[in-house]
Amino acid sequence: MNLSREVKTAILILGCIVIFIFGFSYLKGSSLLKQEKTVHALYQDVEGLVVGANVTISGMNVGKVKQIDFDESYKKIKVTFSLREDLSFSDQSVAQLYEAGLIGGKAIAILPQYEEGNVIQSGAVLPSEIKPGLTELVNQQIAPLQDKIEGLLTSADSLFAGVSNVMNYDTQNNLKATLENFAKTIENINTLTSRVNRIVDANETELNNTLSNISELSGNLNQLTDSLSQAPLNTTLKNFEVTSAQLKKIIDRLESGAGSAGKLLYEDELYDNLLKSTKALELLLSDLQAHPKRYVHFSIFGKKEESNEKN
Repeated sequence: MNLSREVKTAILILGCIVIFIFGFSYLKGSSLLKQEKTVHALYQDVEGLVVGANVTISGMNVGKVKQIDFDESYKKIKVTFSLREDLSFSDQSVAQLYEAGLIGGKAIAILPQYEEGNVIQSGAVLPSEIKPGLTELVNQQIAPLQDKIEGLLTSADSLFAGVSNVMNYDTQNNLKATLENFAKTIENINTLTSRVNRIVDANETELNNTLSNISELSGNLNQLTDSLSQAPLNTTLKNFEVTSAQLKKIIDRLESGAGSAGKLLYEDELYDNLLKSTKALELLLSDLQAHPKRYVHFSIFGKKEESNEKN
């Protein structure tokens, strides 16, 4: 059977139309050969969600997003998506909008409930929620840090402004002079350290001997301390107590006027007699020095000296 050119052309055109319809349906996330449920969910914000995005349960793809539009009140965004017909979870299951990846856009994950509510049917509206994405979490963490950084930068600007006001030309010159003096001081300290090192090196032997002598002196002091600790301190203290008691008795006798010393201290008459005797003795000694011949007669020849004296 030979087909005409027109029939072949018509068959080719119909085949292209069928392929186009199937391809378009596949790109829209639906299939003409599979039976599917069409359900809905309402969201406040669906930024990043596109038609054809995946609908998953526990990470497995079970449908596609078919339509995104406003709801009847124009207050929320109504997302229509398809699900496999064989799924029989509750109509109270949550349709969670989540971020599929940094560059993967957004998708819808069904959090199925199997015990509450009726089995989901086509046209049902599922409860919805939006899971914060990585970008939103990062923004939430960065926002406080950004505020702190801005405050820090403001404080830094104020600090730099204050420093600029303080660091005028005279202050800069004074600071330079201070730094130069500090550098000179460091240089002098280095020079002094070098000199001290040379002195120590030159007198190392004397220093060692001095330290040895100090060590020996310390040993001698330790021995002296040990000797003192072993000395009969009890006997010494007893002797000191006896001596103190005797001295106290002597002082008591003096205060009571007993004995010559006590009478001398408390009897004025004895003191006056002693003073008179002392003065008489002084006069006698003075006269003896002035006229020794009155008291001492000494002659080698005896009478001849006496006769001469009479003459």
